Amino acid sequence: MASRRKCEELILNGQVQVNGETVTTLGTKADPAVDVITVNGKTIGAEKKIYIMLNKPKGVITSASDPQGRKIVTDYLKGISERLYPVGRLDYDTEGLLLLTNDGDFAHLLTHPKHHVPKTYLATVKGVPHGTELDKLKQGIMLEDGMTSPAEVEYYDVDPEGKQSVISITIHEGRNRQVRRMFEAIQHPVTKLKRISFGDVYLDNLKRGIYRHLSKEEVEGLFKQARNAGKPRKH
Repeated sequence: MASRRKCEELILNGQVQVNGETVTTLGTKADPAVDVITVNGKTIGAEKKIYIMLNKPKGVITSASDPQGRKIVTDYLKGISERLYPVGRLDYDTEGLLLLTNDGDFAHLLTHPKHHVPKTYLATVKGVPHGTELDKLKQGIMLEDGMTSPAEVEYYDVDPEGKQSVISITIHEGRNRQVRRMFEAIQHPVTKLKRISFGDVYLDNLKRGIYRHLSKEEVEGLFKQARNAGKPRKH
């Protein structure tokens, strides 16, 4: 209907009714599935939950708005009227799979640190890291903000001349620029980074700058994976 602040103004000004009664107390509970909520006499309904996957291009801001006028991910959501927000972030120079939704519970569950939903990237790096260097990433490596969790790392493609290589890396955290900083820590800086999966949802052949809706099975699978990842492991 409006921003949170604007909605609070509507409530305080007596413009909102629940089941025919004017409500002016902020924080009053109402369930749009069973209660009739009106604003200035106009009935509003629960917003349809939208879950989409975008193949984010490089050079695009992961944000719903940008005061500097740079290109943002929502610029690519043609035909969608709902206000969607990114689930986590991909930095400006990183491309690939980005989830967007208007379901706050879904976004919170997937990005909460305790849930550790795996995310896989293809990192093009300078040179060819030795196996012992990749082992450091597999075991967890110390960064300026602490030790990383163990990552799953393997060679994906290697330049015959040894100038660069592509490494597949799966992490279970969401720190800022984490993959880039991990490879910097072993002296093989990233020149190109692409996320190819989030949980059990894969980018596959989705073209750059194009989005698609997640299937019901994919959404339920992500919910289940996040909840299971958040449970303490049995020993």
